[in-house]
Amino acid sequence: MGKPTGFMEYSRLTVPDREPIERIKDFGEFHLEISREEREQQGGRCMDCGVPFCHSAYGCPVDNLIPEWNDLIYRGQWEAAYRRLRQTNNFPEFTGRVCPAPCESACVLGINEPAVTIKQNEAYIINLAYERGWVTPHRPDTRTGKRVAVVGSGPAGLAAAEQLNQAGHTVTVYERDDRIGGLLMYGIPNMKLDKRLVEKRIGVMAEEGIRFVTGVFVGRDLSARELRAASDAIVLACGATKPRDLPVRGRGLKGVHFAMEFLHANTKSLLDSNLADGAYISARDKHVVVIGGGDTGNDCIGTAMRHGCRSLTNFEVLPRPSGERTDDFPWPVYPRLLRYDYGHEEAIARFGKDPREFSIVTKELVGDSSGQVRGIDTVRVEWKKDPQGKWVMSELPGTERRFDADLVLLAMGFLGTEDDVVDALEVEKDAKGNVKAAYGRFAASQEGVFAAGDMRRGQSLVVWAINEGRAVAREVDRYLAKSSVP
Repeated sequence: MGKPTGFMEYSRLTVPDREPIERIKDFGEFHLEISREEREQQGGRCMDCGVPFCHSAYGCPVDNLIPEWNDLIYRGQWEAAYRRLRQTNNFPEFTGRVCPAPCESACVLGINEPAVTIKQNEAYIINLAYERGWVTPHRPDTRTGKRVAVVGSGPAGLAAAEQLNQAGHTVTVYERDDRIGGLLMYGIPNMKLDKRLVEKRIGVMAEEGIRFVTGVFVGRDLSARELRAASDAIVLACGATKPRDLPVRGRGLKGVHFAMEFLHANTKSLLDSNLADGAYISARDKHVVVIGGGDTGNDCIGTAMRHGCRSLTNFEVLPRPSGERTDDFPWPVYPRLLRYDYGHEEAIARFGKDPREFSIVTKELVGDSSGQVRGIDTVRVEWKKDPQGKWVMSELPGTERRFDADLVLLAMGFLGTEDDVVDALEVEKDAKGNVKAAYGRFAASQEGVFAAGDMRRGQSLVVWAINEGRAVAREVDRYLAKSSVP
């Protein structure tokens, strides 16, 4: 390690952000940066902990060699730090921006001091790598003659494609949208992940020999028969994109949308015309209610703030979390804490209060004579454990309230993968609606078909998608090697 006493000498220093009132005027990334010297000191905070839980089962799913590249950062060996980071992570430019950093929750220093700034160190490494020209294409020396089709271009599909291409296989990635990237392109807003970074990484991969095909919906535009004929193996990585609905009276009113409808249309219009085409769901001058308190809900908040909404309310059915670890979330597990993400900060700056309403349930969506949503009837709930220790929700009489709502965004998570590709390839699904394929093998029920990422495991993190993309590539490579033996 670089500095044995660094964690005692240097305090945790995070990057500053543009002021919330200023940054809601545009869709640009809002994180600024500390100096190179300060960043190297932050690398020096990584302690000689003996057992680095940051890349244990509780920490980084892609097993990033965090203490090693933190040491290299401290020593100023930035290119070596980049090479070390790329050994385990295909896309640090994505994880360094959108990952919730379970590595930091598992940091040993975090037991009694603020954890090492692992995520921000990672982002600095990759940003510098692009700036210095270290990110270059590497084409495989030889080709195996085997063809692999990857269906879906989100983080799992892209990771699988990159690994399989480096193994010498000829890889084609199919994407139903007009741009490559899946969730990275259209599911995460630009202020959180600049799409130029996604396009830059895709450009490097294309130079490495990966073929990208957009606007092709496998199962509709391209039949399973045609796909099989063109491939020696197929990787399904289409995500878990079936949204959880809200089965209450008034659901069919105008102005009620799934979160991904809202986010997808906004980013596409932003990229196509800087929103000039008007081909998006606008929150301007509307009372917006976001139902669902996760990352997707926060992204809806941030997007609505940039449209210029009249008010913003965020419903969360669960109780308000603690600001510190509780007995339910001991170190090093990733805790459920009260966090103030960028959207919450912006709503507080604009409207003077936290937009979140905890322990609340929607009872009915109320509309006007034209069928447009105008309000939401709600009731507060209480959570208690039953005799078996299971949390049970009950409504609290007398807590009924109506909220103004001209635009309602449903961000309540996802229920598994869509059926088109699954039905076309006739692969089995599990009880949760995901493609049935055991972790470690990733083989679906049809010969030569594999599944990875959210399509296999259900809604999860980008870093887990990369983990599965790398792992499924290994299994596909083994399968292809075996099929080559006479």
